[in-house]
Amino acid sequence: MASGPQLGSFAPDFTLPGGALSDDAFERSDYRLSAARGRSVVLAFYPGDNTSVCTKQLCSYSSGMESFEGLDADVWGISPQGVDSHESFARSFGLRMPLLADEGRETAKAYGVSAPGIGVRRAVFLIGPDGVLRWKHVALLGATFQSLATLTDRLSGIKDA
Repeated sequence: MASGPQLGSFAPDFTLPGGALSDDAFERSDYRLSAARGRSVVLAFYPGDNTSVCTKQLCSYSSGMESFEGLDADVWGISPQGVDSHESFARSFGLRMPLLADEGRETAKAYGVSAPGIGVRRAVFLIGPDGVLRWKHVALLGATFQSLATLTDRLSGIKDA
């Protein structure tokens, strides 16, 4: 398995199609990591839409969006499903962060989280406003996820640095 980017190195740039709920609309667009410079970005790779652990994880992050906003951070969910699946998932659970479609798993491969058999490992990467990878967690088994409190604590350290 590829190890992905190392802490202190620039996070691999990518552009992926995705969308985000805005009021009752699901606004689709392309998301480019380098376009987010100036703000921290939480990349949350997850195996699949509408699965129990992924749903709990993304609902947790969605309910904490104000905490992320207060730390000048964006949260992007990334999985191999297409944008139509993401729209259905976001609408079903009121998810407020953009969900990006990495259908070819090229971005997952660049980050070292593409895994044979299971698809994509559950992983979180915190990228500073300068585009540098500041913290990462890659799960060996996908049954747990990094909590909102852990992520906001790590992000506040980036913001204060």
